[in-house]
Amino acid sequence: MRYEYDDGGRKDAGFVGDTGDCVTRSIAIATGIPYSNVYASLNHLAKRERPRAGRARSSARTGVHRQTYHQYMLDIGWQWTSTMGIGTGCTVHLREEELPGGNLVVRISKHVCAVIDGVIHDTHDPQRDGTRCVYGFYHE
Repeated sequence: MRYEYDDGGRKDAGFVGDTGDCVTRSIAIATGIPYSNVYASLNHLAKRERPRAGRARSSARTGVHRQTYHQYMLDIGWQWTSTMGIGTGCTVHLREEELPGGNLVVRISKHVCAVIDGVIHDTHDPQRDGTRCVYGFYHE
C-alpha cells in the first residue's frame, strides 16, 4: 500500500510538537473537517465520559476512547464496518486489495489511520509489511 505523510492539518491549525492524536488526525484527513473542529468536538464529547478507576478521560491530543470517537463518527453520518469477530481471527489486513475504495478511518491494533482510495495518510507508515490486522473501518 502506498503511504503519504499527512498531519491532518495539525500544524496549519497552530498545534506544535508530536503527540498521540491519531484519532483526531485520521478523522480530519478522511472527512475533510478542519483539524481544529474535530479536536474541539472530540474534547466536547469527552466531557460526557464517566472515567473508570485508573482510566483517564479522552483527549483529542493524547488519545480518544473508542466509544467516544465511535459516537462522533455516527453523529457525522459515517458508518462502522467490522472486519473481525470473536473467534474469527484476522481476516482483513492493511492492504489495498483487502479494503474498499473511498475515504476510510481504519482501526488497527493500538492505532487509527486514514486510508483514501488505497493510500495511507498518516504521520508514519503503520503497515508492518502488510501484516497489520484491520479491526474495522468507518466510511460515508
